[in-house]
Parts: sequence; structure tokens; C-alpha cells
Amino acid sequence: MWAAEKSRANPMVPFPATISAVRELTMDVNLFQVQFGEGGGFPYRPGQFAFLSAFGVGEAPFSITSLNDEGSPMEFAIRRVGTVSTALHDMGPGSVLGVRGPFGNGFPLESFKGKNLLIIGGGIGLAPLRPIIKNALGHRDDYGEMVVIYGARTHQDLVFASEFEGWAAVPGVRLELTVDREGSGWDGRVALVPAVIKELQPTVENAVAIICGPPIMIRFVLAELKALGFENHQIVTTLESKMKCGMGKCARCNIGEKYVCQDGPVFTFDQISGFLEQI
Repeated sequence: MWAAEKSRANPMVPFPATISAVRELTMDVNLFQVQFGEGGGFPYRPGQFAFLSAFGVGEAPFSITSLNDEGSPMEFAIRRVGTVSTALHDMGPGSVLGVRGPFGNGFPLESFKGKNLLIIGGGIGLAPLRPIIKNALGHRDDYGEMVVIYGARTHQDLVFASEFEGWAAVPGVRLELTVDREGSGWDGRVALVPAVIKELQPTVENAVAIICGPPIMIRFVLAELKALGFENHQIVTTLESKMKCGMGKCARCNIGEKYVCQDGPVFTFDQISGFLEQI
């Protein structure tokens, strides 16, 4: 049984967890699977995040990239970019870290049912979108057509590449990959993600667009979606910001009047249209 009561009682105290497996996704991104001991852990929703602690080094927030399935490991796709992420990359199976959460509001999955899904990701931004994809793949009757547009700088930077073939093989699913730069070993599309949206002209009718990626990509993707006729309520995006506490107390992640850690990280276009320049 999940120890959710303990997590809510003191959200500043991390649960100890053990790394059960590590898989290399790209040259600088690893997928970590973590398991909690008896009495540890917490339920979570796609789109939420948790703080991971490298004891003696520090902690940092990371998106949860697995589905909530009691007994299965919790997964995090982590890029080596700073002190904490480097310390985590130096850990292997059997290492113990701290996990506290969940934080944020998650994706409104119930509101997606019966709709066509347009999932748009850039770089490591595919990580928080992966649970939505996996959920839709496992419940195809609940959704219409699913189009996944995903891009990265080079084909070596495409995360979860080993899963692409399985995704694309499911009826009603289209996977459109793109990279920013040509390179040896890649014979696919070379274009920025917003340009791919303009090229493909995805359907607006009964659709919801779900976005995660670098801020500059999000801004241009939003512009393309609006040009296609997507209404504000049809667009959902996740945002990243510098976070410290996860509870809206430290005021490090405010964007306009919103706190990413509590009001987000998932927002509709209605909620963020007034402060796009701050993203």
C-alpha cells in the first residue's frame, strides 16, 4: 500500500529508494528505475515531478516518466547537466537516493478521452510526455488518432529511441521524427519542430495538443498551433523553471502570478498566454 499519508505529512522529507536499473538513452541521458522499500513511495499522475537527492551533494527536480503502477519501478530520464545530475549519473544499480513528491498538477487525462491527441516534444521534453503516450497506447479505445511529433538536435539526442518502433506499430498512431541538423546515420526529416507542424497541418477538430520541450520551441509551437486554428483550451503544455522547495514557498519558480511547482508544471494556453515572454 502506498505511503501517501507520510509523504503529505512532511513533503520536505525524502523517501529512501534504491536504483534497480540504469539504461543509457543518449550519450548524456540515462533512464533510472528506482524502487522504494516497504512503507515508502507515493502515488502520482503523468506530468508530475519529484525531487531526487544525491546524499551529500544536493537535490533537484525531475519529471516522472513512468506510469503509476504500484509495485513497478518509478522512472526518471535524467540529463547530465549539473552537480546533482552528474552525481546521479555516477550512481549505478544498488545505489540509494532520496525521492520526495509528487509535486505539480499533472495532465488532465480524463479530459483527453475521446479526443485526437497531438503530442509534441523536443529533446528531453519527451520524458514527461512518455506516460501519456504509454497510457494512450494501452487504452486505444479511449482516444482517437494519436500523432507524436518529436525532434532533437541530432538523431543521437532522440530519447527512448528503442521504443519508437513499438509506438508506431500500434493502429491509429503516427510517429513523426525530426532533427535540427543533418548527420551520418540519419536519413529522416531535418527540420525544426514548428516547421514540421506547419508541414503536416494536423487536424484541429476534436483534438488536444500536448507540448513539452525547450522554451523557445514551445513559443514557436504555440504560434503554429494558433495559426492552424487551435483554441486556447485545446493546448496544454508543461513548463520548466528553477525550483527549490516544490511547495510555492521559496518563490523561485514564479512566472507572472503563477508558481510552476504548484499551479503547473502543466498549463493550458489560457493560463499562460499573458506571460509567454517569461517562459
